[in-house]
Amino acid sequence: MASENTECFALLCLSSVCGQPPLNTKIVGGQVASPGSWPWQVSLQISGSHFCGGSLINNQWVMTAAHCFGSVTVVLGLQTQSGSNPNSQSRKIAKGIMHPSYNSQTNDNDIYLLQLASPVTFTNYILPICLAASGSTFYNGTNSWVTGWGTTSSGSNTISQDLREVEVPIVGNRQCNCDYGVGSITNNMMCAGLSAGGKDSCQGDSGGPMVSKQGSYWIQSGIVSFGDGCALPNFPGIYTRVSQYQSWINSMISSNQPGFITFTSTGTDGDLMSCTSSCLYFAKYQPAMFCIFGELK
Repeated sequence: MASENTECFALLCLSSVCGQPPLNTKIVGGQVASPGSWPWQVSLQISGSHFCGGSLINNQWVMTAAHCFGSVTVVLGLQTQSGSNPNSQSRKIAKGIMHPSYNSQTNDNDIYLLQLASPVTFTNYILPICLAASGSTFYNGTNSWVTGWGTTSSGSNTISQDLREVEVPIVGNRQCNCDYGVGSITNNMMCAGLSAGGKDSCQGDSGGPMVSKQGSYWIQSGIVSFGDGCALPNFPGIYTRVSQYQSWINSMISSNQPGFITFTSTGTDGDLMSCTSSCLYFAKYQPAMFCIFGELK
């Protein structure tokens, strides 16, 4: 259910408008997204070139990854990086707030808030996303979708010209620690991807949203952060866990606070029994082991 944060503006409450895109009628992973499907998606640009992704969380704030820090222009309602974008709006940045505990070495607390210089006008192509509230649970296998203009293959320097979407399942933190090395995945992170590889976020998708649907609401669970390459077997993408930051976000945004909704997974979390015996051995006897961190996305 929605949190008590239902502050209204422009005759609308964020809890009633977030995460409900009227033009999102079908989801198919790994293809070009239909215009208006993901109206919270933003492109962070430097000198007119796409740099990172992000998500609109109210009419004047964007959320992205801390490693996307820079002097950027925010473009909303964008479908393609080249050609006509009749539904787009651009905004300069008035203020950026990096999480005070962001660690660039471990990528922990990889979250950054951007205040737009002026509010945006909500349309069918520009709407905020709901955010996962504290206490949300995303069990192993939860269906999730990631969007962005990032590269479509690991190591490529060419971004996608069209906004793309891909469906990936959540990989529980216990299994993800087995994949990357014990101690590498903190409670502030979450992972998603296929054990066989083939679907993932990649370079240029950083800062963009990972979302899941609950009822009629799309809820942002993660922020694209880093990983070992892109779409490699047994190396899922790693995301900042949004639900860990509800109190911090609310403390930074004094008015028109984002809409937070608790995402609740049903059944039993399969991650509880998903680790291999070798990983459990190292977790018990060599807890100081850390992985070599992968590249930022």
